[in-house]
Amino acid sequence: MPDGFETGHDGGTAVVVGVDGSETSLRAAAYAVGVCRRQGSRLVVVYAREPGGGIAQLMDTTGSSSAAALRLQDEVERMLRQSQTLAEAEGIRSELQVRTGDPYQVLSAVAREVRADCVVVGSSASIGHRIAGSLAVRLVRNARWPVTVVP
Repeated sequence: MPDGFETGHDGGTAVVVGVDGSETSLRAAAYAVGVCRRQGSRLVVVYAREPGGGIAQLMDTTGSSSAAALRLQDEVERMLRQSQTLAEAEGIRSELQVRTGDPYQVLSAVAREVRADCVVVGSSASIGHRIAGSLAVRLVRNARWPVTVVP
């Protein structure tokens, strides 16, 4: 089957939403739940854990910053697992994909694997993203799926 060939189907198949625990990503998840409920789609929640290492780890001689970051990531993952249970109680088929890596790369890989109909992300509140470009901007410019950015 050619790479660009679209298999016909009625209704939605999968909505991928990127969640990192921020307020805007949680709003994006709520939006994606609504889309899935209306379209009968499967919800695929993606959490991209930050990879360890780099300059920050070299500067953290006590390991306290790295340990705090890991605890925060573990807490976000626990919260997402609880939310998955709530979505399933609402009758929405859902799954949680937790991977380590760059959020853009992780979201793109999962969307490709599940043959996503769309990708939903929250807008970035970081000033640095205005200079370097946010995840949402990267997805809109480079992705092969419709992208919804939730404020």
